[in-house]
Amino acid sequence: MLGLTFAAPLALAALVGLPALWFLLRVTPPRPRRIAFPPLKLVADLMARRQTPARTPPWLLILRLAAAAALILAVSGPVWNPQGIGAGGGRSALLVLLDNGASAAHDWRARLAVAQDTIEGAARDGRPVAVLGSAEAAAAIEARTPAAALERLRALAPRPHFADRATLLPVLGAFLEKNPGAGLVWISDGVAGPEADAFTGALAKLAEAGGTVVTLLRADAPPALALTAAESGSKLTAKVLRAAPNGREAGTVRALDPRGLPLAEHDFAFPNGALAAEVPLEIPVELRNNISRLEVSGERSAGAVVLMDERGKRRRVGLVFGGTSDQAQPLLAPTYYLSRALQPFADVQEARGAKGTAESINQLLDNQVSVLVLADVGAMDERTTARVEKFVSEGGLLLRFAGPRLAAGNDPLVPVRLRRGGRNLGGTLSWDNPKTLAPFAPESPFAGLSAPADIGVRRQILAEPDGDLPARTWASLQDGTPIVTAETRGQGRVVLFHVTADTTWSNLPLSGLFIDMLRRVVALAGSAAPPTDGGPRPPAAILAPRLALDGFGALGSPPASAKAVAADYGDRATPEHPPGFYGPADGGIAVNALRPGDALAPLDLSKLTGARTGTLAGAETLDLRPALFTFALMLLALDTLAGLWLGGFLARGGLARRRERPAALVAVGLLLAPLLAPVPARAEEPAANRPNGIESALLTRLAYVITGDAAVDEASRAGLTGLTQMLASRTALEPGEPAGIDPAKDELAFYPLIYWPIAANRPQPGEQAIRRIDAFMRNGGTVLFDTRDGLTSRPGAAPTPEGAYLRKMLATLEVPELEPVPADHVLTKAFYLVDTFPGRYASGQTWVEALPPAGEGTERRPARAGDGVSPIIITGNDLAAAWAVGRRGEPLYPVVGGDQRQREMAFRGGVNIVMYTLTGNYKADQVHVPALLERLGQ
Repeated sequence: MLGLTFAAPLALAALVGLPALWFLLRVTPPRPRRIAFPPLKLVADLMARRQTPARTPPWLLILRLAAAAALILAVSGPVWNPQGIGAGGGRSALLVLLDNGASAAHDWRARLAVAQDTIEGAARDGRPVAVLGSAEAAAAIEARTPAAALERLRALAPRPHFADRATLLPVLGAFLEKNPGAGLVWISDGVAGPEADAFTGALAKLAEAGGTVVTLLRADAPPALALTAAESGSKLTAKVLRAAPNGREAGTVRALDPRGLPLAEHDFAFPNGALAAEVPLEIPVELRNNISRLEVSGERSAGAVVLMDERGKRRRVGLVFGGTSDQAQPLLAPTYYLSRALQPFADVQEARGAKGTAESINQLLDNQVSVLVLADVGAMDERTTARVEKFVSEGGLLLRFAGPRLAAGNDPLVPVRLRRGGRNLGGTLSWDNPKTLAPFAPESPFAGLSAPADIGVRRQILAEPDGDLPARTWASLQDGTPIVTAETRGQGRVVLFHVTADTTWSNLPLSGLFIDMLRRVVALAGSAAPPTDGGPRPPAAILAPRLALDGFGALGSPPASAKAVAADYGDRATPEHPPGFYGPADGGIAVNALRPGDALAPLDLSKLTGARTGTLAGAETLDLRPALFTFALMLLALDTLAGLWLGGFLARGGLARRRERPAALVAVGLLLAPLLAPVPARAEEPAANRPNGIESALLTRLAYVITGDAAVDEASRAGLTGLTQMLASRTALEPGEPAGIDPAKDELAFYPLIYWPIAANRPQPGEQAIRRIDAFMRNGGTVLFDTRDGLTSRPGAAPTPEGAYLRKMLATLEVPELEPVPADHVLTKAFYLVDTFPGRYASGQTWVEALPPAGEGTERRPARAGDGVSPIIITGNDLAAAWAVGRRGEPLYPVVGGDQRQREMAFRGGVNIVMYTLTGNYKADQVHVPALLERLGQ
């Protein structure tokens, strides 16, 4: 393909007429100079000071021919292709293969533009085109028209999993066999993926067999970064990966909580061109257990995100001591040692007000603990035993410690059969000196921990010899007797320490090893494991997808193709199992694009011999039409000036005549106006309306988003004006005049509440506006989205155009879980006592961030709130139309509904929303309970 192509090559035939134009212009003289005939200067003015040429001067002739040629070339639509994007092959079919895996998001726009230029080039050549994404499911490929290929290209997006290009080889082979001599343009991200990739070698064989010319376009070095994370004991280490040195030598890894708020940041740097950089996250355990997401800052890609699930978070641990009340003393009871050892990494709970061991166990199980610790608990009643067995079989972890009561009892909730009595220093089954721990076996969960030599065991409860005993032993003494045993039951485990949790039988609870051992045991809660007795593995629980990452690393609803995973799923993400959270929020798992031990590698192109290669920058096309039109217009302007000069209009004497001067100036101005292209003038707004002025920082003001729809924007302005007047007259707040803002340009930090009406006929906001709104909500601001579809929206029906517009706009935002405003939400009590939030319509639902569930047994309060203000409120009731007032305070829009107080209730709801965003959840405090109860008539 030539570097220069034309969209309308037949227009070049007009160049044949240039010689005729030369002749016509040459024989046509310029306009004669006009000489005034004043009666008193007849003789003086009869002789012209300069002569008018009889023919067009050669330089003016060349100027006009150049303008004509430029216009002809511009109409022909010339396009410059520096490297000939596409593949050779005349009018044969063209296949565009675009990498869209987890490593494709970083330079997605650049490669998408290259693909579009390639298809447009094929359209100019009249070639059919097929488009294929490397991370898409393998399906039959058909070459279609370039217009259909562009539609297919626009539908492609980066996928959150790494592409398995080998699955595409059968369909690629079928396409090349059906279209001999077809061209193939592979726009690659340059990453082979976490596994060995034999795709290039197989592709070279297919291309050679079909006579296909392969063109490979890629960046000089793969620019993508990826992220993995691994937990080793108490340390959490992230690893930043790249396929090859790409100039991105340093960056930042961020740790975020479930609300998207940053918990920690750590810089990283690749040492000496390395492909991996380790980032140790040394933060307090309390913060680390609240981490929901790790990401490479600025890398909007699913491959640069690691989701943290419950397997790496703080567990809820319940403690029960089977001794009497006089034994359960601080500094003496086994629960004291256990709580001190567990508190750094677990949420420790003890039964409150329970009478007896059985009631304590049932109370903790009601609290949904993940780990139940029984310290010297002997026999339990059948009902309690059955409930504990069910807890274990459903995935719970039962951790038991020995003691006199367990040694004397006969309990089925132990991993091994126990010998009645025990073994103690100086007893019948005794040893001369306290025994120490033997090194931990490699298959033990305690592998890697070192046992201090000063640990001594004076007494233990013995296990009966059994063929399965070695497989169930996690730790033993130097003489081989088990000290920690475990057994898998259903989806859970039963673990037994053969010593007490206090210092009566050993000094193990006084050592740091005790804390590390408990951390390892608690970390196993909720994770299925193979049976320790060598039996068949029980079927794992099935977890449905709850949230999923898209190709740009944003969490959202899972796609329809997502399938459930087993609770023990530990592989990387696939098309059927995209990265995200699976199962319930309090017990699910996370699936990531990469496993902890994965690495990235560059594509091996050594086998793809004969392929043409190029870079993304060099493959960009250049449309020459704007430059040629501008050049032709400049030449025509010069030609006009030359004609005026030759006609005497620009001469000193001609300009002296005031009658002829305006016409010349107007003509010159009209010709030069398009070239000057002045910036459209904008009337200066009043000081109160400038959203970035100092007035916004000194005065509390409400804001509304300017959508570009004049009617909607006027309703928003009038509505917030009416609400502002109502706030000033009924509350102590005196806000300033509302401000219309552009989220992409204006500073948003000045405003506590932004009202955003949805206008479905307007374009979607840009990426910069979405990111700024996201930052505004994360930093404490509230956005009130109003779809204004209360009359047309129906539950269970297809979304309205406004609803679909809002869903698409919020797709890349980390929106928290939402719920309809509950009756006890603090928003309903912030200033007025309201039940609903009507506007122009009263049938729409109002949604806010979901509150945490009220704890069982806790005191019920009339107003309830979460940790902060909801960053997002969504309604469809057209609030601004109900608030809108004119200059004399008259309503501008009628309300739709049978309640005559609907407008008054709309104002009250608006006052509550503003007070809620300004004061937060203070009305949920205990001090306000008596007043609220009195106003509620309770």
